[in-house]
Amino acid sequence: MNRLLRTSTALALALTVMGNPAFADMDAARAFLDQHIGDLSALTREEQEAEMEWFIQAAEPLRGMSINVVSETITTHEWESRVLAPAFSAITGINVTHTLISEGDVVERLQTQLQTGENVFDMYINDADLIGTHWRYQQTRNLTDWMEGEGAAFTNPNLDLDDFIGISMGMGPDGKLYQLPVQQFANLYWFRHDWFSDPEIQAEFEAEYGYPLGVPVNWSAYEDIAAFFTGREIDGVTVYGHMDYGRRDPSLGWRFTDAWLSMAGASDLGLPNGVPVDEWGIRVDENFRPVGSCMSRGGATNSPAAVYSIEKYVDWLNNYAPPAATGMNFSEAGPIPAQGNVAQQIFWYTAFTADMVADDLPVMNEDGTPKWRMAPSPHGSYWQEGMKVGYQDAGSVTLLESTPVDRSQAAWLYGQFIASKTVDVAKSHYGLTFIRESTIQHDSFTERAPRLGGLVEFYRSPERELWTDTGFNVPDYPRLAQLWWQNIGDASSGLRSAQEVMDSLCDQQDAIMARIERSGVQGDVGPMLNEMRDDEYWLSQPGAPWPKLDDEKGEPITIAYEELIRRWTE
Repeated sequence: MNRLLRTSTALALALTVMGNPAFADMDAARAFLDQHIGDLSALTREEQEAEMEWFIQAAEPLRGMSINVVSETITTHEWESRVLAPAFSAITGINVTHTLISEGDVVERLQTQLQTGENVFDMYINDADLIGTHWRYQQTRNLTDWMEGEGAAFTNPNLDLDDFIGISMGMGPDGKLYQLPVQQFANLYWFRHDWFSDPEIQAEFEAEYGYPLGVPVNWSAYEDIAAFFTGREIDGVTVYGHMDYGRRDPSLGWRFTDAWLSMAGASDLGLPNGVPVDEWGIRVDENFRPVGSCMSRGGATNSPAAVYSIEKYVDWLNNYAPPAATGMNFSEAGPIPAQGNVAQQIFWYTAFTADMVADDLPVMNEDGTPKWRMAPSPHGSYWQEGMKVGYQDAGSVTLLESTPVDRSQAAWLYGQFIASKTVDVAKSHYGLTFIRESTIQHDSFTERAPRLGGLVEFYRSPERELWTDTGFNVPDYPRLAQLWWQNIGDASSGLRSAQEVMDSLCDQQDAIMARIERSGVQGDVGPMLNEMRDDEYWLSQPGAPWPKLDDEKGEPITIAYEELIRRWTE
């Protein structure tokens, strides 16, 4: 795998092409394939060269153009920026600047272009969470029509959309594709398997709590396990039973919009996002028109289950996580479990896997296998069978209508290049964010699976389809998402109660949706808010919002990790 980390050749290719665009030919392609791909591809070498030849020929009318692409800073996109962008430039003669910034900044730049019509970037790699926004505003190029129209001559005949495991995440209710995934990762549960399987620790836990230590199925068991491990000394270090983050920062919003309320049980039953109330607590009518997020309009953002989800978050953050966690953001908190003093994390993104498997980490065994494992996240006491079980991120190619056609064509070529069958296996070994079935089933991942803590088994299981991104109910992701971190920051800092925070959040969401409704900019698919009624009216109706439970603790349930793996592999 070391050759995947080398970028010197790719940088040299970039310098060459900048100085001599005529070098954009098969010599550059073969050099790239030799030094960065090899047999780490779903294609044979002959097929790889044929695909590279197609890119060279398709790019001919655009050779010499320079384009700007932006994505969030995660391991996969770092490899795209440092290796694939220079290689693409050398191979095609189209110079790509692939900029890496925070996810919040990506959304802000995209929002600016949507609002002003000024071309800020030629391509955005942003989450398919914005599908409700793109479908309603119709300012994003519809890739289904694009591939048959202005993008036809620039669409790879070997793109193979059926091979993409998350293609449905970028589709609107109209069945059109608006975003093409280039990286994908799930939100799962992370734990120290070596500690959980230690006979002495197991005996102590069962003696204290009366049931076996194992993967927690529900939040009640997670809480018990967090309390059990917090403050214990294991292997010479003081252990914490939980890890999270609490800084008032845009990343705090993802902590909740990425399905936390539905994991608690606040949404309706129905996949992929709850019907008609989704994981943000937003209710829609039969035409996907948002009708409200407060209980007074039939929503669930401030419902008992939603408030319970925030109360548990704050309680666990304050009582079971390292003290510094309250002042951390997403990026700062991510590497902490790898330091060796955290027993479990309920809300853990598999995008961190690549940073968890370095040989010298205290969470790795001498033979290169991890001391940790990943498993499905436990659910809250309001959760019912048939509800959404977790979140999956699909960072996707997004082309806006305000970008000139030729620049979009060049960007579309680059987007397909970084998602191509030629490069995807190698890229996935570096970033471990799978997008293609052919990559997941590649022999190299069968060989590497024991070193990845359950990641390969999860993605080879049909259960992966139960983890979904943010759906159609959210009419304007950029404007609504920023409300979450601003409000929940008050809960994490102790300034306001969970109920006060969620009341404020739903009021503000409804206010924004009301302004969109009055503006008419989203036409007959935009918000059309319900008249306000007493909360009790909606709490007495079937489905979400759900009435408050008498016992929010519930009976704790665990399951053996080996049983989960058996289910995944069978």
